[in-house]
Amino acid sequence: MVTLVTGAAGFIGFHTSKRLLERGDRIVGLDNINDYYDVSLKRARLEQLKKYPNFTFFHLDLADRQGMEKLFAEQDLEVVINLAAQAGVRYSLQNPHAYVDSNLVGFTNILEGCRHHQIKHLVFASSSSVYGENKKIPFSVEDNVDYPISIYAATKKANELMAHAYSHLYNLPATGLRFFTVYGPWGRPDMALFLFTKAILEGQPINVFNHGKMQRDFTYVDDVVEGVIRVSEKIPDPHPISGAKYKVYNIGNNQPIELMYMIQTLEKCLGKTAEKNMMPMQPGDVPRTYADVDELMRDVGFRPNTPIEEGIQKFVNWYREYFGY
Repeated sequence: MVTLVTGAAGFIGFHTSKRLLERGDRIVGLDNINDYYDVSLKRARLEQLKKYPNFTFFHLDLADRQGMEKLFAEQDLEVVINLAAQAGVRYSLQNPHAYVDSNLVGFTNILEGCRHHQIKHLVFASSSSVYGENKKIPFSVEDNVDYPISIYAATKKANELMAHAYSHLYNLPATGLRFFTVYGPWGRPDMALFLFTKAILEGQPINVFNHGKMQRDFTYVDDVVEGVIRVSEKIPDPHPISGAKYKVYNIGNNQPIELMYMIQTLEKCLGKTAEKNMMPMQPGDVPRTYADVDELMRDVGFRPNTPIEEGIQKFVNWYREYFGY
């Protein structure tokens, strides 16, 4: 199987590529290696992947239309797993154009490549942020997601609509995955767990938004990768209304954790107590997320289940080794 993994130097893209490479798949990895966060971490992930002879890497931006057309024309791709995106809710408040370029223009180039080169299945990252301030708990893929509260969330909702249209018009099987607060080794430095770990080890205070009352469905990265791979191997059934081979799944731990409990668990793993700055809710943030994963379980026989205590310990072990603490 020849699979294009976009965002291969990113957090989830790296782990997904590594798992597929380990089982013998040929992976074409793509990343623009932008400086949204520490480029050296992205390069270190890439060095891990380049050890595999069945890995080919392209330093390319999704928004580069000609570059993307050339990539699809020259590589004999069968499946596309699109994990490249401009991530982050708060960053989208200051830099909306970065989200338009990557998540809208770039995703259009992905869809066009799939359309013109008979890709067997497009799997793409959406986000739990599409649920906005959804009041119904847990969040179901059947819930209305017409009211995003950040530019990032709006672009992810747009991706789902665009993929459905292409699926309907061009018979392109497409599956969207709404990820819920993914964490683990090699994680993103802009995420709370990474930020908190760095600050606590350096003796710096941490900013605790919404006074620690936020709840998140923290999902360990290995569980996310298992979901991505299982879904990639299942072509969606025709949609009952449109007939498109299109589907959306939640991938979350199905067990929301209060932010303060996450911090307490981290403190135990580090053996240090954090100095906390209690802050109000940030614009674009939501008070809680909670994934209903019944459809994922029904269709591919898997639900994420790594306990937060185990996942944080694995992250801390990696962090200490990688940064030499």
